[in-house]
Amino acid sequence: MWVSTKAQYGLRALIEIARQDGEAVPLKDVSERQGLSQHYLEQIASNLRRAGFIKSVRGAHGGYRLARPAEQINAYDVVTAMEGSIAPVQCVEDDHSCDSQNVCGTQDLWFRVDAALREVLGNTTLADLITEQERKQHARLVQIEPQFVGR
Repeated sequence: MWVSTKAQYGLRALIEIARQDGEAVPLKDVSERQGLSQHYLEQIASNLRRAGFIKSVRGAHGGYRLARPAEQINAYDVVTAMEGSIAPVQCVEDDHSCDSQNVCGTQDLWFRVDAALREVLGNTTLADLITEQERKQHARLVQIEPQFVGR
């Protein structure tokens, strides 16, 4: 199963918007900071708005802001809003029905994969992703800093 760029960029855009602490963020700024096509990002933002993750703010200082706190938006909800089903195989998606159920030796594997995917994405919020990103940035800064101390 591949997660499309639509879902990946949707999460990246939400993180960028969430990092602005409730201020409206123009898509142009999100596009520049994330290195994404503004045209494609407009399509993604439209989907995110319809799904209830962001709301638009009109005016000179307009843009987008989160519709609810980052702690209440999980990756599973975002990915499924952008992708639809994320089931790894058809039989997992279709109410666990399969024509080969009696002879298939892999069905239980796909159920476990599906459950693991749902658990990881469902237990990861935008706030978690922001915290992880900040930790990584801090760690990089700490590694870079000693090089400049002795000069």
